[in-house]
Amino acid sequence: MPSITNPHFVLRRLHSLLGVVPVGAFLAFHLWENSQSRFGAEHFNQEVVGALAGLNYLPVIEIFLIALPLLFHAVYGLAIIGGARAQPLRYPYLRNRLYWLQRVSGVGLLVFILLHVGMTRIAGLMEPAVHADLFGHMRDALMSPWVFGLYLVGLWLAVAHFANGLATAAISWGLTTSADAQRRFGWVCAGVGLLLGAIGTHGLVGYLIAPTGAGA
Repeated sequence: MPSITNPHFVLRRLHSLLGVVPVGAFLAFHLWENSQSRFGAEHFNQEVVGALAGLNYLPVIEIFLIALPLLFHAVYGLAIIGGARAQPLRYPYLRNRLYWLQRVSGVGLLVFILLHVGMTRIAGLMEPAVHADLFGHMRDALMSPWVFGLYLVGLWLAVAHFANGLATAAISWGLTTSADAQRRFGWVCAGVGLLLGAIGTHGLVGYLIAPTGAGA
């Protein structure tokens, strides 16, 4: 049996845990946060972005609860990919395919996150007007069909990666030990992914159809 004195064993468990909390929890919160775009520009800029900007110790939260866990999860995930031996065509059973898809979605998601952070957080630091009207900035960007399509793909990559990772984490931590338990919890995780995907998609559409003046 693997030992907790084995660095690889510990890092794999830490990678799994951080993918659920805080990274996965932040994903769920971020999608809910963006779903409030449907209430319009004034509500989103003042009640959502403004409220978050006024949080106490916000830089500490962003660095230690979001950025560093996400960075570790991404870097160690790439290390796992480097040593992966998944062969979905040669061994076409579901768990092997999901393992392979988890790796592929992780790479695509990493590229999307870098683009998203650049378009929002970094752009807001360089141009105060972006931060002052993040709703308008996102609305203008998403008016482009290719940007909207990119965000839609990135969104569903994120929720698929999280949902499958949640099911895998339950196996890794010994919470689902039997095949039946893994299958049942797999359906629960799929439901969670669909729900988060629907909330996120609603948020993207909200930027385009919500009022730009007073909130609805």
